[in-house]
Amino acid sequence: MNVPGARTAPPLAPGTTPVPGYRVLAHLTRTGWLDVYDVWSEERACRCVLKAVRPDRRGEQRLRERLLREGRWLREFTHPHLVRAYETVESPEPLVVLETLTGETLSHLLDRLRRRPAAADVALLGVQLCSAVHYLHGRGVLHLDLKPSNVVVDCGHTKVLDLSVARPPGPAPAGLGTFCYLAPEQARGGPLTTAADVWGIGITLFEAACGVLPFGRSGPAAEETCDGQESDDGTPAGPPAGYPQLERGAPPVASLRRLPAALAAAVDSCLRADAPSRPTVAELAAALEAMLPVQPRPGARRAAHAARV
Repeated sequence: MNVPGARTAPPLAPGTTPVPGYRVLAHLTRTGWLDVYDVWSEERACRCVLKAVRPDRRGEQRLRERLLREGRWLREFTHPHLVRAYETVESPEPLVVLETLTGETLSHLLDRLRRRPAAADVALLGVQLCSAVHYLHGRGVLHLDLKPSNVVVDCGHTKVLDLSVARPPGPAPAGLGTFCYLAPEQARGGPLTTAADVWGIGITLFEAACGVLPFGRSGPAAEETCDGQESDDGTPAGPPAGYPQLERGAPPVASLRRLPAALAAAVDSCLRADAPSRPTVAELAAALEAMLPVQPRPGARRAAHAARV
């Protein structure tokens, strides 16, 4: 249900108080169903990010519930590579208040860099994504929308954003997630497992390493997130047309960039069409960690210096 005339309704102006204690500083972005704002929190004396359902979508109960569910999860979950929520507000309109992150999204970083990230940086990114995803899976949640625009990087430290399409493992409608990043089973619809997020990690690493998507298409639709297609009786719709990941496999990383063979093989393994044949998150993390430079143990440098003296 759309609110008549709301589609052209402007976002909240700077200085507006959407709820007591929060003042709008700027409108950051408008998605297909959300408005995102930079706000000032009187209680915390700091800037925060506020997410609200767009005026033209406020009548859709499923979107209200989706936003509040994300807020509750992010308030409950605590992990160094996962964004935090401070507060959820249910009325008069649902709002979620999140921490403001420094750094930039991985998608912006990749666009800005003149050279593609070094192999060690790709491996470190993968290890950190595995850490966040492992935590979510331990809480019974699949992310299902891992992509560079949902990852913020600050001095080599990553945080994963956006649990708006996250759900427990099990049946899911076709097309749940973002078109170019969907695992084949997400595009097709049906039971989803942790393997769908392994695909998400892999396709994010593929884009970071190679500079292109294995299943890309141009235009805004490439980044359009969908909460899935269901038939009138609530069951998943049939396999949708137009998903390239249902028609062909991902090209090998080695065909696009020269990387250490073990790193290329790890990324390739995440993008196997058959979900059970992908590595587990733990197996992927172990493979990626083995490619990182060895860090000296705490005190080892001092001990080595003392030994030389």
